[in-house]
Amino acid sequence: MAKRESLYHRFPDYRVDLEPGAGRVCIRFNGEIIAESEDTAVVCETKHDPVVYFPRRDVRFEWLEKTDRETFCPFKGEASYWTIRVGDRAEENAVWGYEAPFHQVAELADYVAFYPDRVEWDAGA
Repeated sequence: MAKRESLYHRFPDYRVDLEPGAGRVCIRFNGEIIAESEDTAVVCETKHDPVVYFPRRDVRFEWLEKTDRETFCPFKGEASYWTIRVGDRAEENAVWGYEAPFHQVAELADYVAFYPDRVEWDAGA
């Protein structure tokens, strides 16, 4: 497959900004802490709601299984997905991240995000 290119050259005003999160945030699933961080980033993207991303160092990847799912964003790049599996419960493709994002958002490589409706979310934990 040919490498896809970003659309920043066609839409120079399009924004994908990482801003510091506010306070500690904890993600739980089936009784286990999956991620906990005071260093989250809020991704503010043109025409999208803000999304909280967790530093990879603060995510317990032993509870995650990488899947074959991939999606493409013309402003961030190829997204990879992980399933959360704890005990007898699993949530398919509940976590995503950009392992090799476009250079305009290179810092995204250090983060992953969780679909908030698939996990327990504690802000200020």
